[in-house]
Formats: sequence, C-alpha cells, structure tokens
Amino acid sequence: HQAGPNEGLIATMGTPDPHHMIALGVPDASPHRFAMRRPIALFAVFAAALLAACDHSVVDPITIATTTFASSLGINLASYTSTADGLYYRDVAVGSGAVADTGMKLSVRYTGYLKNGVSFDSNTTATSALQFTLGHGEVVKGWDLGVKGMRVGGRRSLLIPPSLGYGESGSGRVPGNAVMVFTVNLISSP
Repeated sequence: HQAGPNEGLIATMGTPDPHHMIALGVPDASPHRFAMRRPIALFAVFAAALLAACDHSVVDPITIATTTFASSLGINLASYTSTADGLYYRDVAVGSGAVADTGMKLSVRYTGYLKNGVSFDSNTTATSALQFTLGHGEVVKGWDLGVKGMRVGGRRSLLIPPSLGYGESGSGRVPGNAVMVFTVNLISSP
C-alpha cells in the first residue's frame, strides 16, 4: 500500500488532533469538525458588510435621449435618426455628390457646440478645410460613424454622446462626459 498525499504528512506529524485534520482537508466525523467553519462564516459576514458599505452603484452612461440641449441649438430629437451606438444624426441638406464611405479621404467644414450652446471649435473661417480618412480613427468615433453615408455638398447635424467622443477625460475646451453637437459640411472627397 502506497501512502496518499495526506497520509505521509500525517504519519510524520504523529496522530493529529481533529483541528489539524480539518486544516489538512481530511474529513473528520467528530463534533468539532464544524469549528473551522465558524471563522469562515464570520469572515463571510464581515466581507459582505464591507462590500455593502462601498458604493458599487453603476452610473448610467450619458445618452442623447436624456440630454437637455440649449434652445439656441434648435434640436428636436424626433427629427434625428439614432444608431445602436447612441449617435444621433440628421441631414440638414442632402448633397448631390459622392457618398462618403470608409477609407475615403474627406474635406469638411464644421462647428462644434456643447449642449449648453457654447461653441468650442469651428473651422468655417479657416483657410483650409479639415481633411481626414473616414473610418481610420483620425477623428472621434462619432464622426467616423456620423459622416459615413453623407453626400458631398451635404450638411449634417451630429449629436455625439461621450462614449463616441472624448469620454470621461474630455479634450481641450470639451469637458469630460460632454455631449457634443456638430454641424458638418462635406466639401469634397479628393
């Protein structure tokens, strides 16, 4: 007969008392076999109380549907199309040129606003339009999703939630968790 993993240890230790047997994981039929479970139960109660004291509430993500926009922006959500990602868009004017698609290099003029109506960025008076390759992550994800499908010569309004914009950290004049409103004019696809 070959000794099992616990038998050799028990043999070298002599005859252990029931508490040592329980600590070694050896079943014990004595009435003291539950003695080790009491500290474990007390630890479980303590851990549950500690977790209950911590605030583990999940903050709902900021959505366009729950955002209040400044009246100066003239936003009526009923006139917008929403996507599964939480983006809202509306064609203010449909262009007659090529349809913007992933991989195309585009030139745009735009103005960006916060939900309170304050403009944080614009290139409408700049010497040159903004150029980027659609779908390559050169702009915020809300733009990659929202400009796709526009026609050259068109104008689109984009309502971008933080999850598709600058997120919790923000960027420049855009604070963290900001909803952004853009008016985008698709000038060309060179």
